[in-house]
Amino acid sequence: MPETSLRTAIVAEARSWIGTPYRHQASLKGVGCDCLGLVRGVWRNCIGAEPEAPPPYAPDWAEARGEEALATAGQRHLIAVACDAFEAGDVLLFRWRDGCVAKHAAIASGEGTMIHAHDGAAVCEVALAPWWRRRLAFAFRFPKISEST
Repeated sequence: MPETSLRTAIVAEARSWIGTPYRHQASLKGVGCDCLGLVRGVWRNCIGAEPEAPPPYAPDWAEARGEEALATAGQRHLIAVACDAFEAGDVLLFRWRDGCVAKHAAIASGEGTMIHAHDGAAVCEVALAPWWRRRLAFAFRFPKISEST
């Protein structure tokens, strides 16, 4: 599949999750998901079988362990890109504040928008406002996009 077609499919799939309620550790469109569950669901529907199952994790897992577990998993299965070079269809990881590990994921839907699942809210598409841009820590490309370039 050409890169632009796959990017379009990824964004369309992420948008099809809009309205899915937030459910910690879930990944079922229309039923529930968290931010990682959204990325996992888009992977399954656009790329194929998930390369690994995430271990159980608590809401505060990142702070408790102090490890960049989400970014490390991204480096295992995705292609790192510069934070200022992401495109629609890329995965974005955020830190809540300086000195903390990245623990929130989203999918870029355009130059200035992203789709994400946030505790207490359904999956939604929001502007990548300055608040989010300041917290962007990592950006990754799905592997099949890199293979098609």
